[in-house]
Amino acid sequence: MQYTERVLEELIAKNPNEPEFHQAATEILNTLGPVIDRHPEYERAALLERFVEPERVILFRVPWTDDSGRVRVNKGYRVQFNSAIGPYKGGLRFHPSVNLSIMKFLGLEQILKNSLTGLPIGGGKGGSDFAPKGKSDMEVMRFCQSFMTELYRHIGQDTDVPAGDIGVGGREIGYLFGQYKRICGEHVGVLTGRGLSYGGSLVRTEATGYGLVYMTEEALRCRGDSFRGKTVLVSGAGNVAIYAVEKAQQLGAKVVAMYDSDGFIYDREGIRLDVVKQIKETERGRIREYAARVKGAEFHAGCKGIWNIPCDIALPCATQNEIDEASAKQLVANGVKYVGEGANMPTTLEGIEVFRKAGVVFLPAKAANAGGVATSALEMAQSSGRMFWSFEEVDEKLKSIVRNIYRAMDAAAEEYGVAGDYVAGANIAGFLKVADAMMAHGVV
Repeated sequence: MQYTERVLEELIAKNPNEPEFHQAATEILNTLGPVIDRHPEYERAALLERFVEPERVILFRVPWTDDSGRVRVNKGYRVQFNSAIGPYKGGLRFHPSVNLSIMKFLGLEQILKNSLTGLPIGGGKGGSDFAPKGKSDMEVMRFCQSFMTELYRHIGQDTDVPAGDIGVGGREIGYLFGQYKRICGEHVGVLTGRGLSYGGSLVRTEATGYGLVYMTEEALRCRGDSFRGKTVLVSGAGNVAIYAVEKAQQLGAKVVAMYDSDGFIYDREGIRLDVVKQIKETERGRIREYAARVKGAEFHAGCKGIWNIPCDIALPCATQNEIDEASAKQLVANGVKYVGEGANMPTTLEGIEVFRKAGVVFLPAKAANAGGVATSALEMAQSSGRMFWSFEEVDEKLKSIVRNIYRAMDAAAEEYGVAGDYVAGANIAGFLKVADAMMAHGVV
Protein backbone atom coordinates (compact mmCIF):
# COMPACT_ATOMS: atom_id res chain seq x y z
CA MET A 1 0.00 0.00 0.00
CA GLN A 2 1.34 3.44 -0.92
CA TYR A 3 2.14 5.92 1.84
CA THR A 4 -0.67 8.33 0.95
CA GLU A 5 -3.22 5.49 0.86
CA ARG A 6 -2.10 4.18 4.24
CA VAL A 7 -2.33 7.62 5.85
CA LEU A 8 -5.81 8.15 4.43
CA GLU A 9 -6.98 4.75 5.63
CA GLU A 10 -5.66 5.45 9.13
CA LEU A 11 -7.21 8.91 9.18
CA ILE A 12 -10.66 7.56 8.31
CA ALA A 13 -10.35 4.81 10.94
CA LYS A 14 -9.25 7.25 13.65
CA ASN A 15 -11.87 9.87 12.78
CA PRO A 16 -15.16 8.00 12.17
CA ASN A 17 -18.37 9.84 11.28
CA GLU A 18 -16.51 12.87 9.88
CA PRO A 19 -17.44 12.75 6.17
CA GLU A 20 -16.45 16.32 5.28
CA PHE A 21 -13.01 15.85 6.84
CA HIS A 22 -12.61 12.53 5.02
CA GLN A 23 -13.60 14.17 1.72
CA ALA A 24 -11.09 17.00 2.06
CA ALA A 25 -8.29 14.65 3.13
CA THR A 26 -9.06 12.26 0.25
CA GLU A 27 -8.94 15.05 -2.33
CA ILE A 28 -5.60 16.30 -0.99
CA LEU A 29 -3.81 13.02 -0.32
CA ASN A 30 -4.84 11.48 -3.64
CA THR A 31 -2.89 14.21 -5.45
CA LEU A 32 0.33 14.06 -3.42
CA GLY A 33 1.67 10.73 -4.72
CA PRO A 34 4.12 12.34 -7.18
CA VAL A 35 5.49 14.56 -4.39
CA ILE A 36 6.02 11.61 -2.04
CA ASP A 37 7.79 9.72 -4.85
CA ARG A 38 10.37 12.52 -5.05
CA HIS A 39 10.67 12.97 -1.28
CA PRO A 40 10.91 9.59 0.48
CA GLU A 41 12.21 11.45 3.53
CA TYR A 42 8.63 12.62 4.18
CA GLU A 43 7.54 9.07 4.96
CA ARG A 44 10.52 8.46 7.26
CA ALA A 45 9.55 11.61 9.17
CA ALA A 46 5.83 10.61 9.29
CA LEU A 47 5.16 14.00 7.77
CA LEU A 48 1.75 13.20 6.29
CA GLU A 49 0.50 11.72 9.56
CA ARG A 50 1.44 14.99 11.25
CA PHE A 51 0.06 17.11 8.42
CA VAL A 52 -3.47 15.64 8.65
CA GLU A 53 -3.62 15.76 12.47
CA PRO A 54 -4.53 19.15 13.99
CA GLU A 55 -1.97 20.59 16.38
CA ARG A 56 -4.81 21.50 18.72
CA VAL A 57 -8.61 21.19 18.84
CA ILE A 58 -10.52 23.39 21.27
CA LEU A 59 -14.19 22.67 22.05
CA PHE A 60 -16.21 24.71 24.52
CA ARG A 61 -19.75 25.57 25.55
CA VAL A 62 -21.23 28.99 24.80
CA PRO A 63 -24.06 29.96 27.17
CA TRP A 64 -26.05 33.11 26.37
CA THR A 65 -29.43 34.67 27.15
CA ASP A 66 -32.06 35.41 24.51
CA ASP A 67 -34.37 38.43 24.54
CA SER A 68 -37.02 36.56 26.51
CA GLY A 69 -34.55 35.84 29.31
CA ARG A 70 -34.15 32.17 28.43
CA VAL A 71 -30.64 30.71 28.76
CA ARG A 72 -29.39 29.02 25.58
CA VAL A 73 -26.26 26.89 25.10
CA ASN A 74 -24.30 26.34 21.87
CA LYS A 75 -21.06 24.57 21.02
CA GLY A 76 -17.90 26.52 20.18
CA TYR A 77 -14.91 25.24 18.20
CA ARG A 78 -11.42 26.32 17.23
CA VAL A 79 -9.22 23.93 15.26
CA GLN A 80 -5.61 25.14 15.26
CA PHE A 81 -4.41 22.89 12.48
CA ASN A 82 -0.91 23.86 11.40
CA SER A 83 1.42 26.72 12.37
CA ALA A 84 4.52 25.66 10.44
CA ILE A 85 4.67 28.80 8.29
CA GLY A 86 2.96 31.29 10.58
CA PRO A 87 0.24 31.92 13.17
CA TYR A 88 -3.03 30.07 12.70
CA LYS A 89 -5.32 32.01 10.35
CA GLY A 90 -8.87 31.14 9.36
CA GLY A 91 -12.45 32.23 9.76
CA LEU A 92 -15.19 31.67 12.30
CA ARG A 93 -18.43 30.16 10.98
CA PHE A 94 -21.74 30.57 12.84
CA HIS A 95 -24.29 28.18 11.35
CA PRO A 96 -26.44 25.29 12.64
CA SER A 97 -24.54 22.85 10.41
CA VAL A 98 -21.23 23.47 12.18
CA ASN A 99 -19.66 20.38 13.73
CA LEU A 100 -16.17 19.02 14.33
CA SER A 101 -15.97 17.33 10.91
CA ILE A 102 -16.70 20.59 9.09
CA MET A 103 -14.24 22.52 11.27
CA LYS A 104 -11.48 20.00 10.53
CA PHE A 105 -12.19 19.94 6.79
CA LEU A 106 -12.09 23.74 6.66
CA GLY A 107 -8.93 23.87 8.77
CA LEU A 108 -7.13 21.31 6.61
CA GLU A 109 -8.04 23.21 3.44
CA GLN A 110 -6.96 26.46 5.09
CA ILE A 111 -3.40 25.21 5.56
CA LEU A 112 -2.87 24.91 1.81
CA LYS A 113 -4.93 27.97 0.93
CA ASN A 114 -2.85 30.15 3.24
CA SER A 115 0.38 28.63 1.97
CA LEU A 116 -0.59 29.43 -1.61
CA THR A 117 -0.91 33.15 -0.82
CA GLY A 118 2.85 33.27 -0.22
CA LEU A 119 2.23 35.04 3.08
CA PRO A 120 3.42 33.77 6.51
CA ILE A 121 0.13 32.41 7.86
CA GLY A 122 -0.75 28.92 9.09
CA GLY A 123 -4.10 27.15 8.94
CA GLY A 124 -6.98 27.13 11.41
CA LYS A 125 -10.76 27.35 11.56
CA GLY A 126 -13.49 27.79 14.13
CA GLY A 127 -17.09 28.61 14.80
CA SER A 128 -20.30 27.52 16.46
CA ASP A 129 -23.64 25.88 15.71
CA PHE A 130 -25.28 29.20 16.62
CA ALA A 131 -27.53 30.71 13.94
CA PRO A 132 -27.41 34.54 13.68
CA LYS A 133 -30.32 34.41 11.20
CA GLY A 134 -33.52 35.53 12.94
CA LYS A 135 -31.73 36.78 16.06
CA SER A 136 -31.84 40.38 17.28
CA ASP A 137 -28.69 42.49 17.42
CA MET A 138 -28.70 42.19 21.21
CA GLU A 139 -28.94 38.39 21.06
CA VAL A 140 -26.08 38.24 18.58
CA MET A 141 -24.04 40.57 20.79
CA ARG A 142 -24.62 38.48 23.91
CA PHE A 143 -23.68 35.30 22.05
CA CYS A 144 -20.51 36.83 20.58
CA GLN A 145 -19.44 38.15 23.98
CA SER A 146 -19.89 34.71 25.55
CA PHE A 147 -18.06 33.04 22.66
CA MET A 148 -15.08 35.39 22.97
CA THR A 149 -15.00 35.05 26.76
CA GLU A 150 -13.70 31.52 26.17
CA LEU A 151 -11.89 31.97 22.86
CA TYR A 152 -9.74 34.95 23.92
CA ARG A 153 -7.36 32.75 25.92
CA HIS A 154 -6.47 30.71 22.80
CA ILE A 155 -5.85 33.50 20.24
CA GLY A 156 -3.47 36.42 19.71
CA GLN A 157 -1.99 38.52 16.93
CA ASP A 158 1.11 36.27 16.77
CA THR A 159 -0.68 33.05 17.74
CA ASP A 160 -4.06 32.70 16.06
CA VAL A 161 -5.95 35.39 14.15
CA PRO A 162 -9.58 34.49 13.33
CA ALA A 163 -11.71 36.24 10.72
CA GLY A 164 -15.28 35.96 9.45
CA ASP A 165 -16.96 33.20 7.46
CA ILE A 166 -20.58 32.14 6.94
CA GLY A 167 -22.75 33.88 9.53
CA VAL A 168 -19.92 36.09 10.76
CA GLY A 169 -19.86 39.51 9.12
CA GLY A 170 -18.99 43.01 10.23
CA ARG A 171 -21.57 43.05 13.03
CA GLU A 172 -20.30 39.83 14.59
CA ILE A 173 -16.62 40.76 14.19
CA GLY A 174 -17.32 44.07 15.95
CA TYR A 175 -18.94 42.38 18.94
CA LEU A 176 -16.18 39.75 19.13
CA PHE A 177 -13.41 42.34 18.94
CA GLY A 178 -15.07 44.57 21.50
CA GLN A 179 -15.19 41.72 24.00
CA TYR A 180 -11.56 40.75 23.33
CA LYS A 181 -10.44 44.35 23.91
CA ARG A 182 -12.59 44.55 27.04
CA ILE A 183 -11.04 41.38 28.53
CA CYS A 184 -7.43 41.83 27.44
CA GLY A 185 -7.19 45.61 27.59
CA GLU A 186 -5.32 45.87 24.29
CA HIS A 187 -6.18 47.09 20.79
CA VAL A 188 -4.31 44.71 18.49
CA GLY A 189 -4.94 42.91 15.21
CA VAL A 190 -6.29 39.74 16.81
CA LEU A 191 -9.27 39.58 14.43
CA THR A 192 -9.46 40.54 10.78
CA GLY A 193 -12.49 41.80 8.91
CA ARG A 194 -12.78 44.65 11.40
CA GLY A 195 -14.59 47.88 10.61
CA LEU A 196 -12.60 50.68 8.99
CA SER A 197 -13.03 52.85 12.10
CA TYR A 198 -11.13 50.42 14.32
CA GLY A 199 -8.32 48.89 12.29
CA GLY A 200 -9.96 47.20 9.32
CA SER A 201 -8.75 47.21 5.73
CA LEU A 202 -10.33 48.47 2.57
CA VAL A 203 -11.26 45.70 0.09
CA ARG A 204 -11.64 43.11 2.89
CA THR A 205 -15.42 42.93 2.35
CA GLU A 206 -14.99 42.48 -1.38
CA ALA A 207 -11.81 40.41 -1.30
CA THR A 208 -13.02 36.81 -1.61
CA GLY A 209 -15.48 37.58 -4.40
CA TYR A 210 -13.07 39.86 -6.22
CA GLY A 211 -10.24 37.36 -5.83
CA LEU A 212 -12.39 34.58 -7.26
CA VAL A 213 -13.07 36.64 -10.36
CA TYR A 214 -9.43 37.74 -10.69
CA MET A 215 -8.41 34.06 -10.59
CA THR A 216 -10.99 33.12 -13.23
CA GLU A 217 -9.97 36.15 -15.30
CA GLU A 218 -6.34 34.94 -15.25
CA ALA A 219 -7.42 31.47 -16.41
CA LEU A 220 -9.43 33.08 -19.21
CA ARG A 221 -6.57 35.43 -20.17
CA CYS A 222 -4.09 32.54 -20.42
CA ARG A 223 -6.45 31.00 -22.98
CA GLY A 224 -6.89 34.20 -24.97
CA ASP A 225 -10.34 34.85 -23.55
CA SER A 226 -12.10 37.21 -21.12
CA PHE A 227 -15.29 37.69 -19.10
CA ARG A 228 -16.73 40.01 -21.72
CA GLY A 229 -20.00 38.67 -23.08
CA LYS A 230 -19.96 35.54 -20.93
CA THR A 231 -23.05 34.20 -19.13
CA VAL A 232 -22.32 33.49 -15.48
CA LEU A 233 -24.12 31.65 -12.67
CA VAL A 234 -23.29 32.56 -9.07
CA SER A 235 -24.64 30.54 -6.16
CA GLY A 236 -25.05 32.14 -2.76
CA ALA A 237 -26.11 35.66 -1.83
CA GLY A 238 -23.59 36.61 0.86
CA ASN A 239 -20.40 38.65 0.64
CA VAL A 240 -18.54 36.26 -1.63
CA ALA A 241 -21.40 35.94 -4.12
CA ILE A 242 -22.33 39.63 -4.14
CA TYR A 243 -18.82 40.84 -4.84
CA ALA A 244 -18.10 38.10 -7.34
CA VAL A 245 -21.16 39.35 -9.23
CA GLU A 246 -19.97 42.95 -8.92
CA LYS A 247 -16.52 42.29 -10.33
CA ALA A 248 -17.75 39.92 -13.07
CA GLN A 249 -20.21 42.59 -14.22
CA GLN A 250 -17.46 45.21 -14.19
CA LEU A 251 -15.46 42.94 -16.51
CA GLY A 252 -18.34 42.68 -18.98
CA ALA A 253 -20.06 39.43 -17.97
CA LYS A 254 -23.81 38.92 -17.63
CA VAL A 255 -24.67 37.23 -14.34
CA VAL A 256 -28.15 35.75 -14.64
CA ALA A 257 -28.74 33.79 -11.42
CA MET A 258 -28.03 33.79 -7.67
CA TYR A 259 -29.49 31.95 -4.69
CA ASP A 260 -29.87 31.74 -0.95
CA SER A 261 -31.23 28.85 1.12
CA ASP A 262 -34.84 29.57 0.03
CA GLY A 263 -34.18 29.16 -3.69
CA PHE A 264 -32.71 30.92 -6.73
CA ILE A 265 -33.53 33.98 -8.82
CA TYR A 266 -33.16 34.01 -12.59
CA ASP A 267 -32.96 37.31 -14.47
CA ARG A 268 -32.24 36.76 -18.15
CA GLU A 269 -31.45 40.49 -18.54
CA GLY A 270 -28.72 40.28 -15.92
CA ILE A 271 -28.86 40.55 -12.14
CA ARG A 272 -29.42 44.07 -10.80
CA LEU A 273 -26.88 44.11 -8.03
CA ASP A 274 -28.21 47.30 -6.44
CA VAL A 275 -31.46 45.48 -5.70
CA VAL A 276 -29.64 42.43 -4.31
CA LYS A 277 -27.49 44.60 -2.03
CA GLN A 278 -30.56 46.44 -0.75
CA ILE A 279 -32.27 43.14 0.10
CA LYS A 280 -29.32 41.23 1.52
CA GLU A 281 -27.02 43.87 3.02
CA THR A 282 -29.41 46.62 4.11
CA GLU A 283 -32.62 44.74 4.89
CA ARG A 284 -31.11 41.30 5.72
CA GLY A 285 -33.96 39.89 3.64
CA ARG A 286 -34.43 36.85 1.41
CA ILE A 287 -33.48 36.60 -2.26
CA ARG A 288 -37.08 35.73 -3.24
CA GLU A 289 -37.92 39.42 -2.78
CA TYR A 290 -35.86 40.24 -5.89
CA ALA A 291 -38.49 38.70 -8.17
CA ALA A 292 -41.19 40.93 -6.67
CA ARG A 293 -39.10 44.06 -7.34
CA VAL A 294 -37.60 43.40 -10.77
CA LYS A 295 -39.89 42.94 -13.76
CA GLY A 296 -39.27 39.71 -15.68
CA ALA A 297 -37.19 38.09 -12.93
CA GLU A 298 -38.16 34.62 -11.71
CA PHE A 299 -37.85 32.98 -8.31
CA HIS A 300 -37.64 29.19 -8.04
CA ALA A 301 -37.85 27.41 -4.69
CA GLY A 302 -34.93 25.10 -3.96
CA CYS A 303 -31.32 25.60 -4.96
CA LYS A 304 -30.18 22.77 -7.23
CA GLY A 305 -32.16 24.02 -10.21
CA ILE A 306 -29.73 26.89 -10.68
CA TRP A 307 -27.25 24.50 -12.27
CA ASN A 308 -29.75 23.66 -15.03
CA ILE A 309 -29.38 27.18 -16.48
CA PRO A 310 -27.01 27.32 -19.49
CA CYS A 311 -23.82 29.28 -18.77
CA ASP A 312 -20.21 29.77 -19.78
CA ILE A 313 -18.88 30.18 -16.25
CA ALA A 314 -20.16 28.82 -12.93
CA LEU A 315 -19.03 30.34 -9.64
CA PRO A 316 -20.38 28.31 -6.68
CA CYS A 317 -20.16 30.65 -3.66
CA ALA A 318 -22.61 29.17 -1.15
CA THR A 319 -21.48 26.11 0.82
CA GLN A 320 -19.83 22.69 0.64
CA ASN A 321 -21.02 20.00 -1.78
CA GLU A 322 -23.59 22.14 -3.58
CA ILE A 323 -22.49 20.76 -6.96
CA ASP A 324 -22.81 16.98 -7.00
CA GLU A 325 -22.20 14.59 -9.89
CA ALA A 326 -25.67 15.14 -11.42
CA SER A 327 -25.36 18.93 -11.25
CA ALA A 328 -21.87 18.80 -12.75
CA LYS A 329 -23.14 16.69 -15.65
CA GLN A 330 -25.97 19.17 -16.24
CA LEU A 331 -23.55 22.09 -16.29
CA VAL A 332 -21.31 20.29 -18.78
CA ALA A 333 -24.31 19.43 -20.98
CA ASN A 334 -25.29 23.10 -20.97
CA GLY A 335 -21.87 24.28 -22.11
CA VAL A 336 -19.97 25.40 -19.01
CA LYS A 337 -16.28 25.97 -19.73
CA TYR A 338 -14.98 27.36 -16.42
CA VAL A 339 -15.87 26.60 -12.80
CA GLY A 340 -14.33 28.69 -10.02
CA GLU A 341 -15.04 27.73 -6.42
CA GLY A 342 -15.88 30.73 -4.23
CA ALA A 343 -17.17 28.62 -1.34
CA ASN A 344 -15.11 26.02 0.50
CA MET A 345 -15.33 22.59 -1.19
CA PRO A 346 -18.62 23.32 -3.03
CA THR A 347 -18.05 20.48 -5.51
CA THR A 348 -18.14 16.81 -4.55
CA LEU A 349 -15.29 14.51 -5.58
CA GLU A 350 -17.62 12.93 -8.16
CA GLY A 351 -18.50 16.36 -9.54
CA ILE A 352 -14.83 17.30 -9.86
CA GLU A 353 -14.21 14.11 -11.83
CA VAL A 354 -17.04 15.01 -14.23
CA PHE A 355 -15.46 18.41 -14.88
CA ARG A 356 -12.00 16.87 -15.31
CA LYS A 357 -13.17 14.35 -17.89
CA ALA A 358 -15.09 17.03 -19.79
CA GLY A 359 -12.05 19.33 -20.01
CA VAL A 360 -13.69 22.08 -17.94
CA VAL A 361 -11.18 24.51 -16.42
CA PHE A 362 -11.76 23.82 -12.73
CA LEU A 363 -10.32 26.26 -10.18
CA PRO A 364 -10.46 24.69 -6.68
CA ALA A 365 -11.49 26.65 -3.62
CA LYS A 366 -8.15 26.64 -1.85
CA ALA A 367 -6.76 28.67 -4.75
CA ALA A 368 -9.82 30.44 -6.14
CA ASN A 369 -11.19 31.84 -2.88
CA ALA A 370 -7.85 32.63 -1.25
CA GLY A 371 -8.34 36.35 -1.89
CA GLY A 372 -10.21 36.71 1.39
CA VAL A 373 -7.48 35.34 3.61
CA ALA A 374 -4.82 37.11 1.55
CA THR A 375 -6.48 40.44 2.27
CA SER A 376 -6.87 39.43 5.91
CA ALA A 377 -3.10 39.00 6.01
CA LEU A 378 -2.73 42.42 4.42
CA GLU A 379 -4.97 43.78 7.20
CA MET A 380 -2.65 42.13 9.73
CA ALA A 381 0.32 43.87 8.11
CA GLN A 382 -1.41 47.24 8.25
CA SER A 383 -2.31 46.69 11.92
CA SER A 384 1.26 45.75 12.86
CA GLY A 385 2.70 48.77 11.06
CA ARG A 386 -0.07 51.19 12.14
CA MET A 387 -0.69 51.92 8.45
CA PHE A 388 -3.76 52.35 6.28
CA TRP A 389 -3.55 51.59 2.57
CA SER A 390 -5.89 52.97 -0.08
CA PHE A 391 -8.49 50.83 -1.85
CA GLU A 392 -6.36 50.88 -4.98
CA GLU A 393 -3.22 49.77 -3.12
CA VAL A 394 -4.94 46.82 -1.44
CA ASP A 395 -6.79 45.83 -4.62
CA GLU A 396 -3.55 45.83 -6.60
CA LYS A 397 -1.82 43.68 -3.98
CA LEU A 398 -4.82 41.31 -4.05
CA LYS A 399 -4.65 40.99 -7.84
CA SER A 400 -0.92 40.28 -7.67
CA ILE A 401 -1.33 37.58 -4.98
CA VAL A 402 -4.17 35.85 -6.85
CA ARG A 403 -2.31 35.85 -10.16
CA ASN A 404 0.76 34.43 -8.45
CA ILE A 405 -1.40 31.65 -6.96
CA TYR A 406 -2.66 30.77 -10.43
CA ARG A 407 0.87 30.66 -11.83
CA ALA A 408 2.14 28.59 -8.91
CA MET A 409 -0.53 25.91 -9.20
CA ASP A 410 -0.23 25.88 -13.00
CA ALA A 411 3.56 25.43 -12.74
CA ALA A 412 3.26 22.73 -10.05
CA ALA A 413 0.76 20.77 -12.14
CA GLU A 414 3.11 20.98 -15.12
CA GLU A 415 6.20 20.00 -13.12
CA TYR A 416 4.54 16.96 -11.55
CA GLY A 417 3.07 15.59 -14.77
CA VAL A 418 -0.58 16.63 -14.38
CA ALA A 419 -0.70 19.76 -16.52
CA GLY A 420 -4.04 21.54 -16.38
CA ASP A 421 -5.15 19.70 -13.23
CA TYR A 422 -5.46 22.63 -10.86
CA VAL A 423 -6.75 20.53 -7.97
CA ALA A 424 -3.44 18.66 -7.96
CA GLY A 425 -1.46 21.80 -8.79
CA ALA A 426 -2.92 23.78 -5.90
CA ASN A 427 -2.45 20.93 -3.44
CA ILE A 428 1.14 20.30 -4.48
CA ALA A 429 2.18 23.98 -4.56
CA GLY A 430 0.63 24.64 -1.15
CA PHE A 431 1.89 21.44 0.44
CA LEU A 432 5.54 21.78 -0.59
CA LYS A 433 6.03 25.04 1.33
CA VAL A 434 4.38 23.65 4.47
CA ALA A 435 6.30 20.36 4.20
CA ASP A 436 9.62 22.18 3.89
CA ALA A 437 8.86 24.21 7.04
CA MET A 438 7.72 21.13 8.98
CA MET A 439 10.90 19.25 8.06
CA ALA A 440 13.01 22.21 9.12
CA HIS A 441 11.31 22.30 12.55
CA GLY A 442 12.02 18.65 13.34
CA VAL A 443 9.51 16.30 14.91
CA VAL A 444 7.03 18.71 16.53
